[in-house]
Amino acid sequence: MKLNAYLSKAMKPSRFLPTLGAVGTGLLLMSMQTTSAQASTYYSCSAPSGCQLVGARLLTSNYTNTQNPVILAHGLGGFNKLFGVLDYFYGIPQTLMRGGTDVFATKTSAVNNSEVRGEQLLAQVKLISAISGKPKVNLIGHSQGGIDVRYVAGVAPEYIASATAVSSPEQGSKTADEVLDQLSEGSITTEATLGLFKLIGIATDVGSGVSVTELQQQDGWKSLVALSTDGAAQFNAKFPAAMPTRYCGQPANTEVNGIKYYSFSGVGQITNLLDATDPILLATSTPYKGEANDGLVSVCSSRLGYVIRDNYVMNHLDSVNQLLGLVAFGSVNPTTVYRSQVNRLKNANL
Repeated sequence: MKLNAYLSKAMKPSRFLPTLGAVGTGLLLMSMQTTSAQASTYYSCSAPSGCQLVGARLLTSNYTNTQNPVILAHGLGGFNKLFGVLDYFYGIPQTLMRGGTDVFATKTSAVNNSEVRGEQLLAQVKLISAISGKPKVNLIGHSQGGIDVRYVAGVAPEYIASATAVSSPEQGSKTADEVLDQLSEGSITTEATLGLFKLIGIATDVGSGVSVTELQQQDGWKSLVALSTDGAAQFNAKFPAAMPTRYCGQPANTEVNGIKYYSFSGVGQITNLLDATDPILLATSTPYKGEANDGLVSVCSSRLGYVIRDNYVMNHLDSVNQLLGLVAFGSVNPTTVYRSQVNRLKNANL
């Protein structure tokens, strides 16, 4: 009788409901924390094919937990995630995700000018804004991608919180000038060169998951002209925001139309003897004749907005942690530079 009375008393709702409530609240909080931890995602996007989830990662810190997602824009001949294996920004999306960033790697025409590529990027920015539920994004563009992001910021500033250019020929590339000097529009050599460019563009489209019925526009001639000194000057006349007023000058403004602009770049060509691409960059650096450059872009041409640094020990491919992470020994790792920049964006409430 005593046992039955005890059990009857213990099973009264007033006794066990508070405990169940506490347990339930704990489980709910754990679920919310898990959901929050899994919210750090990485998408691979392209203009015709939309965005596909690559993966989600548990947060190990909130170091890069920006208010707005980060969009990575590739350079000339680039891709987002090639054949589902090789990231253009090698290891960088994963590094940023661990700190809480939602990352979107975009795909535009591998070979074309920045107005065509910029329109393709803008379409993806609008899609990413819808996917993420965020009204604005943080753009980071490498090489020609750093010009593409300026186009988007110029024509649709309402979508952009910040724009960061990485090793970008904002005032043109003397390597592009040299190539154009060797070509004449319509010649056999030119047509063969442009045909090769087109093949590269098609290959990166297909490798990035673009359907063969939706291949993006490729135009090698337009890309070379756009990346030349004269082509850059024409573009800069249309989109002067956060640019220096002269070659080798420092930008006067770092924020225009509510958009914060940043840039960083490196110097050197042979930075790792194991990297087979370094000798190529040594060859492409010859038009600079001693001017500090990364193999394709000069220090002076790379400056935009707030110049974080323009003398990292990085060549042009090191600045996206390529080839496969074979970068300079003993120098700052490129992934760390991106991580620091995105933390800078976080601290600026971007």
